[in-house]
Amino acid sequence: MEFVQSVLAGVFNPAVLMYIMLGVAGGICIGALPGLTATMGVALLLPLTFGMDAQTGILLLLGIYIGAIYGGSISAILLKTPGTPASAATALDGYEFSKRGEGGRALGIATVSSFVGGVVSCIALMLISPQLAKLALKFSSAEFFLLAVFGLTIIASISGNKISKGLICGFIGMLIATVGIDSITGKVRYTFGSVSLMSGVSYIPVMIGLFAMSQAFISIEDIWTKEEVDNKVTKVIPSKEDLKKILKTAPLTGLIGTFIGIIPGAGADIGAFVSYNTAKNMSKTPEKFGTGITEAIAASEGGNNGVTGGAMIPMLTLGIPGDAVAAIMIGALTIQGLNPGPLLFQNDKVLVYTIFVGLLVANCCMLLLGLSCLKAFTKVLTIPKTILTPIIFVLCIVGSYAIKNDFFDVGVMLVFGIIGYFMQKAEIPASPAILGLILGPMAEKHFRTALLKSGGNYGIFFSSAICWLFILLAVGTLVLPIVKSMIAKSKAKKAAQSSSL
Repeated sequence: MEFVQSVLAGVFNPAVLMYIMLGVAGGICIGALPGLTATMGVALLLPLTFGMDAQTGILLLLGIYIGAIYGGSISAILLKTPGTPASAATALDGYEFSKRGEGGRALGIATVSSFVGGVVSCIALMLISPQLAKLALKFSSAEFFLLAVFGLTIIASISGNKISKGLICGFIGMLIATVGIDSITGKVRYTFGSVSLMSGVSYIPVMIGLFAMSQAFISIEDIWTKEEVDNKVTKVIPSKEDLKKILKTAPLTGLIGTFIGIIPGAGADIGAFVSYNTAKNMSKTPEKFGTGITEAIAASEGGNNGVTGGAMIPMLTLGIPGDAVAAIMIGALTIQGLNPGPLLFQNDKVLVYTIFVGLLVANCCMLLLGLSCLKAFTKVLTIPKTILTPIIFVLCIVGSYAIKNDFFDVGVMLVFGIIGYFMQKAEIPASPAILGLILGPMAEKHFRTALLKSGGNYGIFFSSAICWLFILLAVGTLVLPIVKSMIAKSKAKKAAQSSSL
């Protein structure tokens, strides 16, 4: 009983509720602005949590996450420009509503569908996480090493058609992770005499640079362009007919999004498109998808918001980020002196369940704000880039400096901002570098620890059923995208040959 009271007191404290509400509102504004992703928003505002206690800081970031994923639908529907990659599927049908003068109706459908998908993911998080954490407590160093290897092989699947670029980027991330003092031998590695590199390269400035500063550089290229926004948003509350269609589609796609979120590195954009295609395949009238129908928006928004809770599952239970935002959450917990993983459920059980309940409350706040303040949120789209871009620059610099009060981190952020800019130009995905940076140290530490325990016997990595499970998952995850890529190239080659004939 005391445990339940502690959790509820932690979430429903007026100050905490205010932070959750502010986080969701800020997240919606960030998500609504094209180019400002959920990852960017959470990375920029992470420094605000440094002076807070752990649960308040994490709930604020979760509010931003929930709000930003949903907020992307606003510009996707009104401008046909997804505010975040997660809303790309929503733009397909959402803009068709706007062209018919039903932008408000589409936004209402998106709001309720996002809420349903988010709630489904919260329930799954509450049910799955404790059981997975109990299983993870049985892991030895060998299992943790192979788990990290499996997480790294996800790089192949999140790299799309650019597998070689993704693998190289992930390898570079792993190399950067070796900088600093060796955790086992205490040997200094690759610091080049710099005291600032003794503790390694902090991945928070790296993420701010790759995801936020690089986008600010991109924004400069079209800083004088203006978007015409239709602010006439009316009839936001969905009708009974729309609600029936939402409740038929969104719970299923929310579940799909949850399981996609569990896969490290998959992301809300993949969850949205998979959910959209699933709903289309299950529909009796698939030809109507793309013309502006309720089921299409419900599917994509239910799917991308379902990912939010799913991404928290591997992060909390195994210490592996489900997506880039979850990676920042790991950083936030680490800064508070907490280590995500199965021991978190034993040592900080109140915090874990506070996160569960807080995520549910954040989704409720998103529904409330979405249905009551949509007209205000649409005005965010009118902010000129000449004002917005300099603000992003300032936030990137302040955010990087605030982590350790060290200008060296600002330099790291700027360097990776420039690298991220050219990566976007070369269409090289940034997520593999972050996965390599986070999972690389985990893989190295547990690999060496396992060998020390076994006296150098490599058979320890094949000594249990869990080890074999991760080996099979890693091989399958690595091989499948390569096979798909080879098949696609073969088909393209045959098509080119037939057209030439």
